[in-house]
Amino acid sequence: MMLADLGAEILRIESPTRPDIVRTLWPQVKGGSATHATLNRSKKSLALNLKYPQAVKIVQQLVGKYDIVLEQFRPGVMKRLGLDYGELRKHNPSLIFCSLTGYGQTGPYRNRAGHDLNYLAISGVSNCSRRKNEPPVPMGIQIADIAGGSYHTVMGILAAVIHRQQTGEGQALDISMSDAMLSMNVFGGANWLAGAPEALPESTWLNGGTFYDYYQTKDERWISVSSLEPQFFAALLNAMKLPETLIQTSFDDLEAQTHLKSILRKRFLERPWSEWETAFADIDACVELVLEFSEVMEHQHFKARGMITDVPTSDGESHKQIASPFKFSICNAEYRHVGAELGEQTETVLKDLGYTKKQIEKFKNDGVCADNKTN
Repeated sequence: MMLADLGAEILRIESPTRPDIVRTLWPQVKGGSATHATLNRSKKSLALNLKYPQAVKIVQQLVGKYDIVLEQFRPGVMKRLGLDYGELRKHNPSLIFCSLTGYGQTGPYRNRAGHDLNYLAISGVSNCSRRKNEPPVPMGIQIADIAGGSYHTVMGILAAVIHRQQTGEGQALDISMSDAMLSMNVFGGANWLAGAPEALPESTWLNGGTFYDYYQTKDERWISVSSLEPQFFAALLNAMKLPETLIQTSFDDLEAQTHLKSILRKRFLERPWSEWETAFADIDACVELVLEFSEVMEHQHFKARGMITDVPTSDGESHKQIASPFKFSICNAEYRHVGAELGEQTETVLKDLGYTKKQIEKFKNDGVCADNKTN
């Protein structure tokens, strides 16, 4: 989706016999999942059953036009299908072939099943992000899947594209979501490798060991406070009318930080958010209200940034979707259409490869491919 937003032509190859579960998610808008319509915007859909040799041949033909392949099977599956990097590069020597998996192409966990929560757990993120004596909390977004998987995949692919432009060489990429999450332990990892103690729950600047935290207000809203730099901390104390002497509180003294947090908790509970909003309105203190999603979608800042956009549908109308976060001075994100129906472009793609209508009909009848008319 991100690459499509940036102008790439994306062809998604889907199984006609094992439907994508995202297509069934609620809510359904005009017969299709709103989530699917977003995640698959601007992508074409080709429905192929890769168990058929004819389908494999079609993919091999396609890599002459589509010079980047992204696959998410477990290690070894693409090779069994005859679609691994070694085989496909015969059809396009400059091919970029990216494999995105939970645990990577090597290592003892390479064939292990997993989901976002598992990658957060195995990388240490879940443990260092919990409260003392409390269990980890499931995140409301897919951190490992998206920040770890999608974004690292895009970065890796674009780096490989630059390399290919400079050398003419294609290459294979191995992106592991658990690797990516481990690499995002920037402070904890660097410190532990330098001999510092392990980052336990509520023991560091970032995980609740300092006043950098959330605080409840009188009207039971929550406020985020991250006034780490001295000027922001001074502004925080001033806005809350707290003693200036607190500015001397050491970040390395956990007992002093615990005392400071107790003071802040009591003070925030004295007033509702509306009053605190007024107090912090005109100062830089790195204090923001924890918004509910309905508030986020109506927030003036995101509206001004154009973060909600209209994406065309096949009937000439549109869906509202969250826009691309990439803002360029010259290029604009492209939103060509919402997610396609399963196999919607099957016939068009095969015709472009030179197959006749008769051959395509035979493929459909034999189960090699399908389109939205036959599903």
